[in-house]
Amino acid sequence: MKTKLNQTRTLGAVSVKTVFIWLVALPFAAAAASVNLVSDTSIINLSTGVSSAQIQAALDRLPASGGEVILPAGTFNLDQSIVLRRDNLTLRGTGPETILRLADNANCPVIIMGDPVNHPSQIIRHLKVAGFFIDGNRSHQQRELWHDTGEGSEIRNNGITVQAVSDSVVENVTCVRCRSGGLVTTLGVRRLTVKNFEAFDNEFDGLACYLTEDSLFTGLNLHNNPGAGISLDLAFNHNVISNADLTANDLGIFMRASHENKFYGVAIHHSHSYGVFMADVQNFTDGAVRSAPHSACTQNAFTNLIAIRCGGAAFRINNATCTNNIIIRPQFTGNERGGLSLAQPDLATVQ
Repeated sequence: MKTKLNQTRTLGAVSVKTVFIWLVALPFAAAAASVNLVSDTSIINLSTGVSSAQIQAALDRLPASGGEVILPAGTFNLDQSIVLRRDNLTLRGTGPETILRLADNANCPVIIMGDPVNHPSQIIRHLKVAGFFIDGNRSHQQRELWHDTGEGSEIRNNGITVQAVSDSVVENVTCVRCRSGGLVTTLGVRRLTVKNFEAFDNEFDGLACYLTEDSLFTGLNLHNNPGAGISLDLAFNHNVISNADLTANDLGIFMRASHENKFYGVAIHHSHSYGVFMADVQNFTDGAVRSAPHSACTQNAFTNLIAIRCGGAAFRINNATCTNNIIIRPQFTGNERGGLSLAQPDLATVQ
């Protein structure tokens, strides 16, 4: 997450009836959740004003085959994370009118897709989160990590944390003012689709991806994040990023340990530092600086990349280990340190 340079680092037509479920043993137990259930209980419509515990209870009561929890327009103040922790679950809002706002001092991720533990032992499949405006309320959170010790102590307080998940979707979501990153993928994410995603004013990055492969990120609007618009660091391989606008972040794209990714139509404007910064991991051993094995960026392709008016170079390759990268039809204009900046010649091919 911390990527400032000085930190290096269907449901067919069915009969629907309305039932009222009183959720007991919860804070504010006097409140009831109005719930609409289809006859097979695979869809639950919650009312405005439900708590985070009630949203979680609705997800947990879906059948073993999965289902969908739907939230209407309105603001939902959350004092705990909403967790999609088993296969075939969907959490859906109406769009930007459905606001998930982290309560003061909650100090947790807003949504977790996957098993909410430090080291997941299983892959969760076929999850979907769609149609939300997520406000992490970062000025009223005290820490970046979910828990100080034990389980959750390695999970950061992002808008959406996706970990050990495959064949899943995040679409039509905005993440703002989160204590760590907007959307973060990690710990073995495969075949994730992120579509129409916006992130701004998060503590570090708009989108950060680690240990993520064979995934698609498209329709991105990532702006005004103090870290990177996009941070790709540690085994980000064989992915596609397309139709992305990255404006006024510290860095447009930060990359390490990333291989064979394709970028199409990425536009970077007014980064405070570089447009793209590509590097490896530098270790200090035996009094010398050495590149860590397998930490370089290689065989990545950028088509129609734009970098305009950045505070550094448009595209910086900082280490000689980063080879065989291709830049096709770039447009680099008005960057303070020029267009392509290389640690040594021939690290990139421009076509």
